[in-house]
Amino acid sequence: MDLREGRGAASLGERLGNRHQWSLMIEPKLSKYHLRATARDKRRMLVRKDFAHQIARHAEALPIQEGTVVGGYHALPDEADPALLLERLVELGCHIAYPRVAAKGRPLEFHRVPDGEVLAPGAFGIHEPLDSWPRAVPQVLLVPLLAFDGSGHRLGYGGGFYDRTLALLSVPAIGIAYAGQEVASLPFEPHDRTLDMVLTEQGIRRFR
Repeated sequence: MDLREGRGAASLGERLGNRHQWSLMIEPKLSKYHLRATARDKRRMLVRKDFAHQIARHAEALPIQEGTVVGGYHALPDEADPALLLERLVELGCHIAYPRVAAKGRPLEFHRVPDGEVLAPGAFGIHEPLDSWPRAVPQVLLVPLLAFDGSGHRLGYGGGFYDRTLALLSVPAIGIAYAGQEVASLPFEPHDRTLDMVLTEQGIRRFR
């Protein structure tokens, strides 16, 4: 089940056969629904155990100053995991806040985690903070994704939570991804928010 989207989707690779999935990934006429199914198939193949360590090495190179409130996230299975990067940012003097789905159609809300507390599965099974924990306003957002292209367009999960959040906060957006999640192009709509950069195991990629 695609927990960030809040509903499941059968694997496109399973329905059409793996021989099709890489070419379909960049077919411009393909619907976002099918792009997401294909992207999930591809991302599953890209998972690597050393990813979290690899991106944490680039923490100092990110344009994030000491004292910045960074909006992080708790990775789902197969998702690019920022956990060790967040730990390193804390060591560098940053503050971490985690997103909570307040309601469908609304931006995400962010909270600090009190000492001794841990994130727990929320309404969609995503590990998130409690609404009673201290609220925070991120100055930078780390953003999960299914795919990205060379223009900084991001393929999300279909709920629109990050697009609404970025529109509200107008803060830098850093995608966290496996390098192999890059595709030639993605469909782009007026409400879609682009990434300022993406961090992969290969380093930082900045977009114009």
